[in-house]
Amino acid sequence: MFASVLSLANPAQALQAAAMFARPLVGLGALATFFVMFKPMLLGVFQAIRLVFNPRLTLEERNSRRKLQGVLMLNRMARDIEQFEPSQAAELRQLASRC
Repeated sequence: MFASVLSLANPAQALQAAAMFARPLVGLGALATFFVMFKPMLLGVFQAIRLVFNPRLTLEERNSRRKLQGVLMLNRMARDIEQFEPSQAAELRQLASRC
């Protein structure tokens, strides 16, 4: 009779161990499903939070930054070719001063 009780307990223990390992996997699956289903909403929330701390530059600020980058690029090109073609470097500096 004692052997029959153990034969019933061992499968139950095996199922309990399997359930103990399966429970986190089910939780991770549910979490992954949640993120897949609500990804657009979550991305929008994160973008809104980012814009609160780092707002987008105005059009005028973006244009002035782009213009400054162009001037810096022309001056960099002028410095690079100054040894080989001084007249070309002078023209590049003149173009940079007009911007």
